[in-house]
Amino acid sequence: MVDTRTTKSPAIDLEDQVRRRTFELGEKHASAREDPHSPPRLLIADDHAIFAETLRDYLQKDFSVVGLVGDGRALVDEAIRLRPDVAIVDVGMPLLNGMDAARRIKEQLSSMKFVFLTMLNNPNLAAAAVRLGTVAFVLKHSGGPELARAIAHVLQGKPYITPRLRPEDWVDAEARARQYAQELTQRQREVVQLFAEGRSMKEISSILNLSPRTVEFHKHHIMVSFSLKSNAELVLFALEQGLIHANLHGPSDARH
Repeated sequence: MVDTRTTKSPAIDLEDQVRRRTFELGEKHASAREDPHSPPRLLIADDHAIFAETLRDYLQKDFSVVGLVGDGRALVDEAIRLRPDVAIVDVGMPLLNGMDAARRIKEQLSSMKFVFLTMLNNPNLAAAAVRLGTVAFVLKHSGGPELARAIAHVLQGKPYITPRLRPEDWVDAEARARQYAQELTQRQREVVQLFAEGRSMKEISSILNLSPRTVEFHKHHIMVSFSLKSNAELVLFALEQGLIHANLHGPSDARH
């Protein structure tokens, strides 16, 4: 008699294991959210892997670090999937900068808190960040205790801005922050950032799920609207808008 039972291939068995493990992790995170005695849950977003891993090791003493991501688009996906209490976010990430990623997340998770990290002592960026709600803004060369203090503030529903930023800068910074939020549409911001990172038309089309013709239309409209004459001027414009930072890796280095 012929045995008609089918045997799963090793590949299918592996897929089943991955699905089960993903489900188990989701259940674990859901249980942690329901337990009032569990430590606050953090998601770390930084494209410098060594820095992110060191930060995780430091924070795990007092918090539950549920994930690490290396670009802004991964941050959006994982934040919505994991629903952490706080995201520790590098402002200058590839593919989608930290603040634009946070705006997207806030559309679906309005109560989520953010602590922004940056190398730039820029009150205009800080002012733009606090317009997102209960957030903290900390410089990367600050000490660990200040970061822990910033996390504690946002968990209590209080904003935190590093005292290293001068108070007298804030009046001008608030005006700049309003301009920062209004000059470009979200789609235009994405296009500018990706071109400024040195990505090709084909690559940008794939990332944004747009045709090359549509991407070229957005770029042309931006160049004309802001009187930009070259790709170099586009990069400078992206720097002024806070979409990229001077220490950002190139496209090939940004992927982990």
